[in-house]
Amino acid sequence: MLRRWHLIVLVALAALALACEGAGTAAPEPTGTAKGLPASMGALGDSITAGYGTCFTLVACSRNSWTTGSSAAVDSHYRRIREDNGAIKGNAENYAVPGARARDLAGQAGRAVDDKVQYVTVLIGANDACTGRVADMTTTRTFRKQVDTALARLKKGLPKARVLVVSIPNIYRLWQLGHENERAVRAWNRGVCQSLLARPTSTAKADDERRHQVEDRVDAYNRELEAACEKYGRKCRWDGGDAHRVRFSLDLVNEIDYFHPDVEGQNKLADVTYPGRFNW
Repeated sequence: MLRRWHLIVLVALAALALACEGAGTAAPEPTGTAKGLPASMGALGDSITAGYGTCFTLVACSRNSWTTGSSAAVDSHYRRIREDNGAIKGNAENYAVPGARARDLAGQAGRAVDDKVQYVTVLIGANDACTGRVADMTTTRTFRKQVDTALARLKKGLPKARVLVVSIPNIYRLWQLGHENERAVRAWNRGVCQSLLARPTSTAKADDERRHQVEDRVDAYNRELEAACEKYGRKCRWDGGDAHRVRFSLDLVNEIDYFHPDVEGQNKLADVTYPGRFNW
């Protein structure tokens, strides 16, 4: 009987020793909680970010968005993050609205603050340049003020969130590529970005100067976006102008308005803007 109890005590002591040894070893990190990756995100912007025109008609289609899109057709920021951090699943909000300008950005930022997202993408400015007339374009000074207001709301409400500010794509390049394409010209004559694309086949000096004014204004907006991000501080990252440098071909825009990125165009934007590491 004593021998049996002796064996029981030895077994118990061995088990206790193993338990104590294991207590000093950290448990492996659960799948889907990769360190450093955000567990939620939100997208601010206009029709480009809303995925406008990617669902076979001219409506917003956020599932194909370069940033928060959930569709398998687009390797969005959200889907890339989800591969390594399952905690973000279902926590990607798209606040972008077709037609939005910089003046609308603060309202979208407020929604991101309310939802307490950890990662925010910002792409705005195309509609500030794409107006009915050149004279109606948002002034550079006003544009900067409106962007600063929105970013200040993010900084105050989400001080730990990481913000990515993306440059405005080169819309002047679309005119260069498409002004001799009959289908593109037909679409633009229906009223697309008239400050730039009115009378698209004209080579008159006045029309050429008008287009360059739009091109110059977009360049000015991009400089202000970069400066605004720098002013924001270390939690903001500028894309370095990568989105603007994308050499969009007509194959990367939809065949309805020949202006907004199609699914492949959205993929291209995702590729050039994805930060890879979220350590800023």
